[in-house]
Formats: sequence, structure tokens, C-alpha cells
Amino acid sequence: MSRLQLAVAQLVFARNYTLGLLDQTPTTEWFRQPAGGVSHVAWQVGHIAFSEYRLALWRIRGERPGDAALFSPDFKRLFGADSVPQADTTYPPAELRAVLDRVHEQVLRELPGLDEAELDQPVPHPHPFATTKLRALLWCAHHEMLHAGQIGLLRRHLGYPPMW
Repeated sequence: MSRLQLAVAQLVFARNYTLGLLDQTPTTEWFRQPAGGVSHVAWQVGHIAFSEYRLALWRIRGERPGDAALFSPDFKRLFGADSVPQADTTYPPAELRAVLDRVHEQVLRELPGLDEAELDQPVPHPHPFATTKLRALLWCAHHEMLHAGQIGLLRRHLGYPPMW
């Protein structure tokens, strides 16, 4: 298995883990913040989608004109790195899930065309954990698992049993 195939496999694993959590969390609960909570499931979903774009597309090949079809500029404001979860957004759970799926599908379409030799190149937009293209892809998978853990914790605080 090549390094690129390994990175893609980790992205797929992380997404499948996240989807398992989301599929067992009613969308009616996505905006509910537990007492003393600082986040909710909907923000986690939007943030995972935006972060996957930034780490697995934007930091790998830069911005492209077609990227505007993935999500709106408002989406970046609501779910980007410095965003704060809002009690409600203009994005219902079905739309958040659609963005999550759309970004991931684009990543899986583009990454197989990446030359293995490019993996050691620096990213065009530096990040503390993602200094090369390979590290950006690996951090993308790890970052998603970090937020999947937060979704799992939110589920527990909302009264749902652990899944695994």
C-alpha cells in the first residue's frame, strides 16, 4: 500500500466512524447543547466538512473555481477555525450532511490523481500540524477523529449510550 493509499484509507475510516455516530444521533438533537456544553453536533459536522476541504483540498492544490460549489462563504464563517457554535444556523442537519458528503466525495475524486512524489512537498498554506501534503492528509483524518470523539461525548451528555 502506498503512502497516498494509506492516507486515503485513514480519511475513509475516520469518515465511516463519524457517520456511524451521526446515523445514531437524531437530527432533532443536533443543535442541542448539553448544560455547560460549548458545542453541539451540528457545529461538529460543519467544522469537519470545512476542515476536510482546507486540509485535503485547499492545502494540497490550492483554491479552484469549482470549490465555490462545495459550500457558501457563510459556511466558512460559521464553521471555520475561529468559529463559535451558534444555537442555530441557517443550515439544517440535512444540508450540513450534504456539505459533509459533497466535500468528502470531492476529496476522494481528487486524491487518487495526486502524484506520490508530491506528498513530501510543503503545503501552499502552512499549518502547524500540516507542513507537507502527506501530513495535511494524515492530520485531516486525525482531526476528524478528534471531532468524532466530541460527537461521542455530546451524545453521552444528551443521554445516548456509548456506541462502541
